[in-house]
Amino acid sequence: MKVRCFSPCEFDVGEMIYIDGGKRKGDWRVVALDEKSVTLRCPMSGKEFTWSRFCYEVGEIDRPAFIGS
Repeated sequence: MKVRCFSPCEFDVGEMIYIDGGKRKGDWRVVALDEKSVTLRCPMSGKEFTWSRFCYEVGEIDRPAFIGS
């Protein structure tokens, strides 16, 4: 059975990232982290937003069928 695999994104303070879609689309700098949230700053406007940590689809993997499926 093919399933989509999601993995928590590991961030480092100070790194530049690019988000390819959705309301967060664009260039960002990681400015703060804690166990549950990430704060990103837009390099153009300087605005900062703190969001719950999010994950990205990293591909498909083969797994045994789920119990009951």
